[in-house]
Amino acid sequence: DPPPVQLIVQFLEQASKPSVNEQNQVQPPPDNKRNRILKLLALKVAAHLKWDLDVLEKSLSVPVLNMLLNELLCISKVPPGTKHVDVDLSSLPPTTAMAILLYNRWAIRTIVQSSFPVKQVKPGPPQLNVMNQMQQEKELTENILKVLKEQAADSILVLEGALKLNKDLYVHTIRTLDLLAMEPGMVNGETESSTAGLKISAEEIQCQVCYDLGAIYFQQGSTNVAVHEKAKEKFFKTKELIAKNGSSSLHFTIDEERLAGYCQACEVLTSSSDDASQQATPYSQIHSCMKSGNYQDLVKIFLEDNLTLSLPQQFRQSVLRELFQKSQQGNDALDEVSFKVCVCNTVCDVLQGRTIDIQFCQLFLKPSKEKIDFLLEVCSGSINLENASEALKRKMAAFLKNLCLGMEDLQFVFMISSHELFIKLLKDDERKLLIDQMRKRSPRINLCTKPVTSFYDIPASASVNIGQLEHQLILSVDPWRIRQILIELHGMTSERQFWTISNKWEVPNVYGSVILGIKDSLTRDLVYILMAKGLHCCAIKDFVHAKQLFAACLELVTEFSPKLRQVMLNEMLLLDIYTHEAGAGVSGERPPSDLISRVRGYLEMRVPDIPLRQVIAEECVAFLLNWCENEYLTMQVPLPLVQTNPYVKLGQLLAATCKELPGPKESRRTAKDLWEVVVQICSVSNQHKRGNDGRVSLIKHRESTLGIMYRSELLSFIKKLREPLVLTTILSLFVKLHNVREDIVNDIAAEHISIWPSSIPNLQSVDFEAVAVTVKELVSYALTINANNHFWLIIQADIYFATNQYSAALHYYLQAGAVCSDFFNKMVPPDVYTDQVIKRMIKCCSLLNCHTQVAILCQFLREVDYKTAFKALQEQNSHDAMDSYYEYIWDVTILEYLTYLHHKRGETDKRQIAIKAIGQTELNASNPEEVLQLAAQRRKKKFLQAMAKLYF
Repeated sequence: DPPPVQLIVQFLEQASKPSVNEQNQVQPPPDNKRNRILKLLALKVAAHLKWDLDVLEKSLSVPVLNMLLNELLCISKVPPGTKHVDVDLSSLPPTTAMAILLYNRWAIRTIVQSSFPVKQVKPGPPQLNVMNQMQQEKELTENILKVLKEQAADSILVLEGALKLNKDLYVHTIRTLDLLAMEPGMVNGETESSTAGLKISAEEIQCQVCYDLGAIYFQQGSTNVAVHEKAKEKFFKTKELIAKNGSSSLHFTIDEERLAGYCQACEVLTSSSDDASQQATPYSQIHSCMKSGNYQDLVKIFLEDNLTLSLPQQFRQSVLRELFQKSQQGNDALDEVSFKVCVCNTVCDVLQGRTIDIQFCQLFLKPSKEKIDFLLEVCSGSINLENASEALKRKMAAFLKNLCLGMEDLQFVFMISSHELFIKLLKDDERKLLIDQMRKRSPRINLCTKPVTSFYDIPASASVNIGQLEHQLILSVDPWRIRQILIELHGMTSERQFWTISNKWEVPNVYGSVILGIKDSLTRDLVYILMAKGLHCCAIKDFVHAKQLFAACLELVTEFSPKLRQVMLNEMLLLDIYTHEAGAGVSGERPPSDLISRVRGYLEMRVPDIPLRQVIAEECVAFLLNWCENEYLTMQVPLPLVQTNPYVKLGQLLAATCKELPGPKESRRTAKDLWEVVVQICSVSNQHKRGNDGRVSLIKHRESTLGIMYRSELLSFIKKLREPLVLTTILSLFVKLHNVREDIVNDIAAEHISIWPSSIPNLQSVDFEAVAVTVKELVSYALTINANNHFWLIIQADIYFATNQYSAALHYYLQAGAVCSDFFNKMVPPDVYTDQVIKRMIKCCSLLNCHTQVAILCQFLREVDYKTAFKALQEQNSHDAMDSYYEYIWDVTILEYLTYLHHKRGETDKRQIAIKAIGQTELNASNPEEVLQLAAQRRKKKFLQAMAKLYF
């Protein structure tokens, strides 16, 4: 059944259909009983939804909702053509006044909504009728919006007037609408009374009207700042009413998060310079400073907040980004301000245990006395040593110590180490250890107190230090340590490209060009190395370190490159797929819904100029197939995606075919589409070439570009699949393609093989050698996924049989029977050991010269093949145990023939064994059928177990 809102659309569309007269002229919709009933039904559905504009606006277009509310005005007896602003609401019946309020509230809400940016929906394949319909709806919406905007002032006045009503109103219900549809004499004025309909209290009406008026005033404030005061008044009034009555009691819900945002914005936009500073929020103070250019006070606010920590990290970063952008646009005076705000943010991050931003590291590559002085001022002002916890002191001490280790100039190191804060935070032995580390690390610093320089006091050369750091850089997988090493290396030399020091660091070409285009050499090295190490960890299944490296890289590139940010999000999606498939997915646990949503989002992503790796799309489609997301792949995946991405197309065809397989009727349409795609991939392009002798020879290109992908790519994709039904489907397709070959002698059997076409129009174009190789690779891969799938084992056995490897074929035929019968303790299902399988086992035994086994297997057929059995028993050169197998024969005719044969040959001992076998009472022909079948089953079990021990 369609949802209620869709019923409104259907009813109104039917009621507004134009009519055609006898002269084929289009006429407006007639005002007949049918159309009036349809309009009434639409109104009843809206009444069922309690006229909730939030619900109606989300699901109905502007033209449809306009038509619905006009019908409400009409049925509520509002005279057409009357200006609502000229009507006195207090003199109208409650339902009529409420109808006018609803219409005018919707009008200004629609104006506000139209001012928001709308994400353009990617159009599908061009369809003329759909495009015409969309264009008509767009033009109609624009015309309605134009009228609403012209009447906006009137609508605002109507709603302002409604705030003065201060009385309860009523909105139409299904009952009141039914009463209105009756004959006028039967209503007795009930719909006009004050008790008819759904009661909406005066407080609820004021709450909603204040909110809607606040929204329209806020929107108008972009061109008239004074209007923001009105918006602020309305929003704060709404907040008071919600606090008084509670949001749960409202018939018309209000988004309290959006309301809070509006209130906060109004506080900032309406704050004046003469406001008391203690009453202003930090947000409004910062906004005022940025607006007026009072950057000295801005830095002071950030410094004071380092103690209170009231500003969120994201807000601090956004202010810093804005300052950097203004600085890069030519305002050099902001360089110093940007540095100071960056230092405040960094110290705040240190105290809260967050990693240091790379911008701070870049700014301190060339430190100065002024920079060090300000940094120490911020550090001192950000921590109260008397009240601070030990953890906080350790964080600050570690920060100052690492800062010293990262500097080469002894003067700056001395500035920090001699500062009062440094002395209080670090003990004497810690300071001494730091000085020793500095002496060992830097060739320029010699803090040796001995009068004579010993061999161990000679500092290492700069090249040795660089080499040691490069060695550490190659070995490290800690993002923080990698960044520290690179900062030190870039401080020593600016001529080297450190991303080239290891040939193991490989980044895909599609990413390399973007990364190497980064202008700043330190950032370029860091991004390249983090990604390369992350990809390497991913390849060796070290997913923990890969996630850390990718997360650090994502945080870094988010600051300056939306393109690389999307690249990192894509790689982290692939990493999460690998992590789940190698972890929880192995035990069959379904992936979390957000991971499935991210996979779908990646496939539907249409961001231009983003470098994409084909393997991610491949893994995403395989992931959806492995977790049976067939409904999405079949019905919901966008059509343009199917047309442009070969893996999505293949996945959709596989999903559609698998989806229809379990049904009572196997649909061959989707199977045929999949068949044609795979045949194209396995086809070869022929070219003629004239040789030196003038003859024309035919050249076949194995990897053809005729299909949507190469055969090797298809094989690689299939080897990512684990879902048994999907593997069975694609395997049966290749088996059928293998069997279509004209010169084939031995067909291979497979499950669901009947759904595929039985012929190919251009047989010569198919590379059957490649198909045979693919079948072998696929069945070998499938058996690594499930070595106990009897259908796959039969296919493997058939392949060995077709290639004359009879012992191996018997091994897999027996294994297929064993896995589905508890090692033959139960009966092997007849769809596993078909007559064809038994006949192939017979042939294998015959060609291996195991003739007694042939005779026994002849009993397994639905109709015992006496001719083959007797012929086999006549062979005297048998390589099997011969008479020791007689106990497994239950067919009396074969046993009698054996008795005759041995008597004829004078083989008395063997004849006695055969007679003993016949003499068993359970083989007596007079026994009931159940006894005979049980005897046969027991001998089958023992024989097959004996065979299994022989060939396993």
